[in-house]
Amino acid sequence: MPLYLTWLLIAWGVLTAFLIILLIYRSTLTMQEDDQLFLDESESHMAQEQMELMAKVNKINPMVKALGATSGVMFLVIAGLFIYQGLNQVQ
Repeated sequence: MPLYLTWLLIAWGVLTAFLIILLIYRSTLTMQEDDQLFLDESESHMAQEQMELMAKVNKINPMVKALGATSGVMFLVIAGLFIYQGLNQVQ
């Protein structure tokens, strides 16, 4: 296996691990989210907590999308290079 392919696999693994960590973090945040919230004046702090929670989730979502797309593209590039190397070794 060529050295550049090994480095690409390591970079893809680190990127995908970071993506998985972000996905786990986002899911733990959304576990605390309520689907419906009935509030009166005495429970207004719950509305503030939900707004802060959604701000965190909305901050993470673009990173998750970018890392997911990058990981997918890297996987396709690595697979293409692996197939290309295999075809060149046969000839």
